[in-house]
Amino acid sequence: MYDPSAGQPDSLDADATNLPLGPAEILADFRICCLSREMSLLARREVLTGKAKFGITGDGKEVPQVAMARAFRAGDFRSGYYRDQTFLLALGLLTPEAYFAQLYADPANDTMSGGRMMNAHFATTLRASDPDLADQTETFNISADISSTGGQMARALGLALASKQYRSRSVGEGSRFSRKGNEVSFVTIGDASTSEGVFWETLNAAAVQQVPLAVFVWDDGYGISVPKELQTAKGSISEATAGFAATDDQPGFRILKLAGWNYPELVRSFAAEIATTRRAHQPVLFHVDELTQPQGHSTSGSHERYKSDERLAWEREWDCLNQFEFWIKRKGMATAEELVDIRKSAKQAAREARNRAWKNARRPVDELQKKLLSVLREPQVADLAPVRDALKELDRQQYPSQSEVLAPVRRLYLHLRRQGLPQVERLGTIIAEEQAKAHEDFATHLYSEDERSALRVPPVYPQYDREAKKINGFQILNRFFQAAFAEDDRLLAFGEDLGRIGGVNQSMAGLQEEFGEERIFDTGIREWTIVGQAIGLAMRGLRPIAEIQYLDYLIYGLQPLADDLATLRWRTDNAQEAPAIIRTRGHRLEGVWHSGSPLGMLVNALRGIYLCVPRDMTRAAGMYNTLLHGNDPGLVIESLNGYRLKESLPNNLPEIRLPLGEVEVLREGTDLTLVTYGSQVRIAEEACRDLAAIGIEVELIDAQTLLPFDRSGTTVDSLAKTNQLLIVDEDVPGGATAYLLHQITEVRGGFRYLDAAPRTLTASAHRSPYGSDGDYFSKPNREDIFTTVYEMMHARDPERYPW
Repeated sequence: MYDPSAGQPDSLDADATNLPLGPAEILADFRICCLSREMSLLARREVLTGKAKFGITGDGKEVPQVAMARAFRAGDFRSGYYRDQTFLLALGLLTPEAYFAQLYADPANDTMSGGRMMNAHFATTLRASDPDLADQTETFNISADISSTGGQMARALGLALASKQYRSRSVGEGSRFSRKGNEVSFVTIGDASTSEGVFWETLNAAAVQQVPLAVFVWDDGYGISVPKELQTAKGSISEATAGFAATDDQPGFRILKLAGWNYPELVRSFAAEIATTRRAHQPVLFHVDELTQPQGHSTSGSHERYKSDERLAWEREWDCLNQFEFWIKRKGMATAEELVDIRKSAKQAAREARNRAWKNARRPVDELQKKLLSVLREPQVADLAPVRDALKELDRQQYPSQSEVLAPVRRLYLHLRRQGLPQVERLGTIIAEEQAKAHEDFATHLYSEDERSALRVPPVYPQYDREAKKINGFQILNRFFQAAFAEDDRLLAFGEDLGRIGGVNQSMAGLQEEFGEERIFDTGIREWTIVGQAIGLAMRGLRPIAEIQYLDYLIYGLQPLADDLATLRWRTDNAQEAPAIIRTRGHRLEGVWHSGSPLGMLVNALRGIYLCVPRDMTRAAGMYNTLLHGNDPGLVIESLNGYRLKESLPNNLPEIRLPLGEVEVLREGTDLTLVTYGSQVRIAEEACRDLAAIGIEVELIDAQTLLPFDRSGTTVDSLAKTNQLLIVDEDVPGGATAYLLHQITEVRGGFRYLDAAPRTLTASAHRSPYGSDGDYFSKPNREDIFTTVYEMMHARDPERYPW
């Protein structure tokens, strides 16, 4: 830490003419910094006065961000965090008015997310209504932020890896996504978040792969209230990461430590080092130290509670904006009066932008309130006691939101309907219109809704010759992948043991040799960044298949799946997409961590990703092909014990495309409907044959996909015949079976056909022990299904089915 009493460091005496910038450009940077600072100050004030819900701002980080913007080029990508507002202002991607619109959660004027993301979460439009018109090489690209600390690191790795892909080989329409791989992936992160495992996982992967990744660590000394000495080894991330540094004979990172208040040093270093990263594809880490956070971490608390008086005094002296102004004045680029005018102009511009944004945000609320009050104040209505109470509630609210205006009126609506008043119809119309608008504002675009949606891919079903050859399941997949890779050069696959040996189950055996190491390659054991690679690659026009070796280990990659991939299209209001495919295998095998079926966890965590559970490899191939022809992300879970089972080889294997959300009736019956999926299907088939031998005809339905499930309502049609329902799966009690019960009985109204309570048959609450006995007694088996169905039939007709 510099001692203020020691005077100004010599580095700030550097000749400004050595910079690749003129005085006009330097002053433009200073104006941006001042404007950003004023926006931060006002944002905090808006929260504290109740006009906004929460605020997190980028004050104290302005100077390094304008310097970073100077090194950013069209085609580059940023994968950042929620303090980068100055960077976006410098690039012209964010206006002060749009910044405040997001703070006010204004769907109509938040250009980054349509009112869906918290303030200072940024994104640019990466997709076009016509996919042939999107050109990422001509724009500054901002991949959508997430709040999960450090989560941006994994996606940044994938964005950088895409540049390596485009440089190493020619890819179809790659010119719309890359200029020979010259793009750099910029990732920003707060120093405290470098304690997250994904930071280290990303650094390791980038060092091994040698991709054009530029990591900027903004270090202001604290993680909320915890000083970095309690978070980071040696109290310095540049020292802690020293082992990643490149040497003469070993690849790695270039690591630099820079003072965040030193504008000339930042501009020179960023420009030179990013140029090297762009040219050589060697990653670089900038530890930008000695920054401040003038207003503390967020509007939820004050930093005076945990910072000493000495530290606060140092921060006031060494605030990067103050030091930038001191240097400009010292170099004679502006007088003291001119600099004061710049600050005053910034304050005025921020205030005017805030006022416009607030006016725009309030307009629809005020119009709604006006419409509602015009009804509630009519003579027949206004004298009713509940109406008077509602009017008082509305009057008490200083800055009511749309929901706060609508909520008391919705509570009144049923009461007024019971009175039979004519105003009810008008109120009902207003309420319905507002709810429809809210649905459009907040609930659309969880999945693709255009013609490229995976749900709109025309189906092609398997066809078989009369004497169809039977081959192993893994061979079915191998032949499919071989055809898919030959057809589409955007396709690439990676994962643990996937490259050289073709996967532990051999479904990609020989494909690396045929298509090259650039397209089918091995990775380390690092599920978080395997998923992150897939996200970034898919955002840049490639079609990745990322393999997680076993379903149990998907939990390591659940954070980027749930927080990033699943929410991407929704949280950007359809401005970004990443049609990544995640491939794994699960269900029955041996042992606690090789037999998992946590589908309940996945269907609840991964809304926004299609979830496929094929019973065999032919079905899996058809689902992969459907996903590859659409623009949505998908997770395909292959059955672990199906690779060596024989399947008939379709004569149209490369063309098969199975519709998502279509169940398949495998056996017709009239006594009971049994719904299951994955490996459990074969066991259920055996049990159904046993039941048929004693006269019980079960209608067996394979769910095939859980997200979505049974879009045509076939399961309910079955219940109309059988009037009984049993759901079988390998998840814990109340897991995926609870989801399926909700879908069948409530969403699709199947309850009305049931003569008795539906039943579920699941695995035990504990995990599956090692060995065949542990598997048999822990998961539903053939005998369990037989017994459960018989119990249900006995309850219906005890004389015919005595116990």
